[in-house]
Amino acid sequence: MAELESLETAAEHERILREIESTDTACIGPTLRSVYDGEEHGRFMEKLEARIRNHDREIEKMCNFHYQGFVDSITELLKVRGEAQKLKNQVTDTNRKLQNEGKELLLAMEELRQCRLQQRNISATVDKLTLCLPVLEMYGKLREQMKSKRHYPALKTLEHLEQTFLPQVSHYRFCQAMVDNIPRLRREIQELSMSDLKDFLESIRKHSDRIGETAMKQAQQQRNLDNIVSQQPRISGGKKSRKEFSASSELEVKNTSPMSEQDSGILDVEDEDEEEEVPGAQDLVDFSPVYRCLHIYSVLGARETFESYYRKQRRKQARLVLQPPSNMHETLDGYRKYFHQIVGFFVVEDHILHTTQGLVTRAYIDELWEMALSKTIAALRTHSSYCSDPSLVLDLKNLIVLFADTLQGYGFPVNQLFEMLLEIQDQYSETLLKKWAGVFRNILDSDNYSPIPVADEEVYKKIVGQFPFQDAELEKQPFPKKFPFSEFVPKVYSQIKEFIYACLKFSEDLHLSSTEVDDMIRKSTNLLLTRTLSNCLQNVIKRKNAGLTELVQIIINTTHLEKSCRFLEEFITNITNVLPETVHTTKLYGTTTFKVSRAWVLLSWCAGQVSARMAYQLTVNADSDLKPAVPSVPASTDRCPSVLQGKVAQTACMSACKHLATSLLQLLLEAEVRQLTLGALHQFNLDVEECEQFARSGPVPGFQGDTLQLAFIDLRQV
Repeated sequence: MAELESLETAAEHERILREIESTDTACIGPTLRSVYDGEEHGRFMEKLEARIRNHDREIEKMCNFHYQGFVDSITELLKVRGEAQKLKNQVTDTNRKLQNEGKELLLAMEELRQCRLQQRNISATVDKLTLCLPVLEMYGKLREQMKSKRHYPALKTLEHLEQTFLPQVSHYRFCQAMVDNIPRLRREIQELSMSDLKDFLESIRKHSDRIGETAMKQAQQQRNLDNIVSQQPRISGGKKSRKEFSASSELEVKNTSPMSEQDSGILDVEDEDEEEEVPGAQDLVDFSPVYRCLHIYSVLGARETFESYYRKQRRKQARLVLQPPSNMHETLDGYRKYFHQIVGFFVVEDHILHTTQGLVTRAYIDELWEMALSKTIAALRTHSSYCSDPSLVLDLKNLIVLFADTLQGYGFPVNQLFEMLLEIQDQYSETLLKKWAGVFRNILDSDNYSPIPVADEEVYKKIVGQFPFQDAELEKQPFPKKFPFSEFVPKVYSQIKEFIYACLKFSEDLHLSSTEVDDMIRKSTNLLLTRTLSNCLQNVIKRKNAGLTELVQIIINTTHLEKSCRFLEEFITNITNVLPETVHTTKLYGTTTFKVSRAWVLLSWCAGQVSARMAYQLTVNADSDLKPAVPSVPASTDRCPSVLQGKVAQTACMSACKHLATSLLQLLLEAEVRQLTLGALHQFNLDVEECEQFARSGPVPGFQGDTLQLAFIDLRQV
């Protein structure tokens, strides 16, 4: 067992020795530890010493084997050392010489190094400045554009600066300062552009009338050109006959015609500037502030805000423009300025509509126009109702037509304006009737109610040319001779034609058909005849100082005027080109008017004849015991002159008797008459008998039996 353990120990020590020989010294610790952990470290030391001695012997053998080579090498080394020393000395000497010679080169190289360093720095600086200078230049350009109020280019420059240049130099501090300043610059540009827009809105508000005036002048020039190219035969023929008529009317009293050639309104005034070149709205207004502000707000993403603000402000301005001045109705200039402002407003809006995309829309403008149209029509209805001068009403009509034509040229519907003009036409007719009533009164009051004397052929032709009168017997008579009618006949006839011309003037440019114009003229002329002229004649007949001769002359005059009605029909037909046989054509009532006037003359004469020979006495006293009054003696009654005979005389006589019977009956049945004395009643009976006697006497031939007495039968029964 001891030997076995010894063999194992020896093997272990051998293994440890091999491990020590082959292992790195840094890892030998664990191996040695295993030696000391055992109890045979003494033996191991012996083994180790023996191994060291073996290695020493091997080293010695090897050295002895290589010793001669070693000696030879040492000898060679000694020889080389001398040569090396010489070489060293040469190198040292060469180095010294090289050092002495290279000092200037070193200095030059140092200078070159410094230059190269500076060159690199300069190149880097240039590169950086190349990046920075455009940024600074763009920023300077931005400030200059803002200073010169070029806001939209400034905004484009700012956008270019922010998106293109600043990202390239974002690591510089000045760049960060610019980036921080960009929002403030945007707000400043936005505020400045809005300020320019406000100035623009204020400017066009002040100059809307000038813009509208220019637009209406253009429309007037276009209309004049259209009239030259295609003249309407109806209108031109009417004007020609008017001139011929005016040239032959020398018997008219000065200033008796309410419508003169000066009443052509704005059309004649505007014709003076017909040859001038009228600028357009874009020539009068600089719209660039609107475009710039629109572009700026679009770029800033606030287009809707801008559109809302613009429309709101323009709507406010529209309400101001549509507010008419309180004294607008006093002069035509008031209406003209009002129309100029409205036209100017919508011309600007129409220009904005066609030069911008979406700032204003057609629906928005249509809404504004509907509001403007309703307010304008309401204002015109109110203010035109104050106009009592037909010349002013006619000028207003011409101005409204030009106003409508101007806006219609810009695409605005104006049918309601022309419908309103038809309403104004009724008012115009009323003002004409009032004015012609004064003309007729002046003619009738100034007439001498005696036939017109004619001394020579020239005067005769003038009167015949003025009034359609033909009498073969009168033409054969030598001069001097007399017309059967007085001077008021040709004057009244002339004024009726003047009235027709005045009505025709209003119908021009209203886009009415010939039938509508004819109907309008005939209706107005009927009112002139049946109301105005008839009332004037009745007032003359009712005058207390109208004598028999005067009444007879009135009958003769109305007879000739009645005959002239067919010439008035022809006259209206000639100027309207509408035949009287046309369906729905209104007929003139002149014949009836003059017949009624003659009936009034006869009624006045007959009533005067009867009442002049009647006297009665009514005593109204409930407590009186007066004696009856003495009956009056009936007087004889004259017959009507032969000139009054006929159906008209019969009608007038019957009307007079009925009127007299009704008046006596009303007098008898008055509420204030509470008591009648016998004398008064007897006297009243005598008066009734006088009336019955007058009826039986046949004052007008042609009555059958007691027809005329029947007018007093109710009075006799009472």
